[in-house]
Amino acid sequence: MSIDWKTEGKTALVLTGGGARGAYQVGVLKAVADLFPKRSHNPFSIITGTSAGAINAVAIAASANNFRLSIKKVEKIWADISVSKVYNADTLHIAGSFIRLFMSLFNAGISKSKPISLLDNEPLRELLRHSIQFRNIQSRIDKGYLDAVGITASAYTNGESVTFFQGNTEINKWHNARKIGVPSVVSIEHLMASSALPTIFPAELIGREYFGDGALRQISPISPALRMGADRAMVIGVSGNVRMEDTPPVDTHSPSLAKMVGHIFNSAFIDALDSDLDHLGRINELIGIIENENPRAPTAGLKTIDLLCIEPSIEFDKIAEKHVQDLPRTMRAVLQVTGATQQGGGGSMASYLLFEGAFCRDLIRHGYSDAMEQEDMIRQFFGL
Repeated sequence: MSIDWKTEGKTALVLTGGGARGAYQVGVLKAVADLFPKRSHNPFSIITGTSAGAINAVAIAASANNFRLSIKKVEKIWADISVSKVYNADTLHIAGSFIRLFMSLFNAGISKSKPISLLDNEPLRELLRHSIQFRNIQSRIDKGYLDAVGITASAYTNGESVTFFQGNTEINKWHNARKIGVPSVVSIEHLMASSALPTIFPAELIGREYFGDGALRQISPISPALRMGADRAMVIGVSGNVRMEDTPPVDTHSPSLAKMVGHIFNSAFIDALDSDLDHLGRINELIGIIENENPRAPTAGLKTIDLLCIEPSIEFDKIAEKHVQDLPRTMRAVLQVTGATQQGGGGSMASYLLFEGAFCRDLIRHGYSDAMEQEDMIRQFFGL
């Protein structure tokens, strides 16, 4: 028998993207689950995810009737993961990708076969098919274990940020400022689209349109959860930002290709969340001032949003540098050539592609530790 554990208002879980860094989110959620009574059902009314966060979100939603068990299932996926289960990293496949890229130059940059990418992530499709029971999602919604799950991807046609959501009938679609909410039956295709890292993994065709990683044009990562009715949100980031040194090191060489790509990825996966959190914080502060001055004053439909944000206390780049050796030989060579090494300064790029069990288990441990250090805040947020 499940324990019905509710808090006032609708609580959302917002999981951002970040490739292999998504393992960190599992560690945080594992700590949260350990703070709840055994066999409690999922405490989040709404779950949204982008990129790797989308995979975690859907996996949790599919087992929303037992929160702790759902996290154990997701943890097993990450703990046992390997590059071969996510993308083909052998010499033949990587050489084929470069050949298709070269041949596309003679066809206006368009591949005649499948979408252009540096890596083939078809193994990920099989992993998702065997690891997530998509058919259970609607059952969990119908039984009231959650209201909705939303997956965000970016449309290559018009650059819109599209959230495909599966939820109850009270949630309506939306379209505002290049942000769209589309009622859908969440499937593997939505996850493949949301996690299609630009240039790294191929775009995914949904309907008549190609989609890529949801972080590409997602300027407000928390917005989809609020659109679906959330009053409060727990956000798990993957920034890996720590306090900057007084005198940061200065590169004596131009940035490597890997460092530049990593910089782009950081902008997509980290900057938008930081900006959104800052924006919501300012709105909360403004509404608080208005309500203190005049409780009856109109606020144009705005409301305060209770936020709990857990972000890493570690540097993903440093941890990735220690685990690059775990990658297949061909992939190590690619990273070496592009500068995804300590010398090349591209450890950030490596951290997004390091889908190896040892690295991911390290991130899970750090996520668990970071969450437990904020145990009091978590207990207060959930009313435990």
